[in-house]
Amino acid sequence: MKILIADDESIIRLGLKAMLEQLGHDVVTAMNGREAIQMVTRFEPDLAILDIKMPYTDGLQAAKTLARTHPLPILLLTAYSEQDLIEKATDLPIQGYLIKPIKPAELSAAITVAYKRFVEQQMLADRADKLQETLEMRKLVDRAKGKLMETGLSEAEAYQAMQREARNKGRTIKDVALAILAA
Repeated sequence: MKILIADDESIIRLGLKAMLEQLGHDVVTAMNGREAIQMVTRFEPDLAILDIKMPYTDGLQAAKTLARTHPLPILLLTAYSEQDLIEKATDLPIQGYLIKPIKPAELSAAITVAYKRFVEQQMLADRADKLQETLEMRKLVDRAKGKLMETGLSEAEAYQAMQREARNKGRTIKDVALAILAA
């Protein structure tokens, strides 16, 4: 994987980089959250590991921005196990929270779990979007059928008329429904 590390402490950054490279990953590094956001656009990493406390843009804000603009699996990294930071982190779309110092086996496991959870979340979000789109189309078609039924057609006849119109004009049933509702 290509992994982005953002940490303002160079010793931590270099240690994580060496650990990840030994695990077989390609690594790019950033010194703060602002730089991390810019690097995600440029390098398109598969996963980001962000320190929570960094100058300019902290890891929490960087995670929030990245989730909105460039969704990818995110692990937050900190030397602190403060409850308020953990609660703030749980409100974000992140896949894990690591407390320094980190061992290679822990890091490898966290990366594997984070990536898999992110992929699952993306698939569920895509499925939810498709279901919402299908529901909206069905509502649209039902409203168009209702309008046709006002002319005396049965529900089945109204739907068959819409299908016929779509087939004859090479249009989708959605386009036919929109045209009926616009008329």
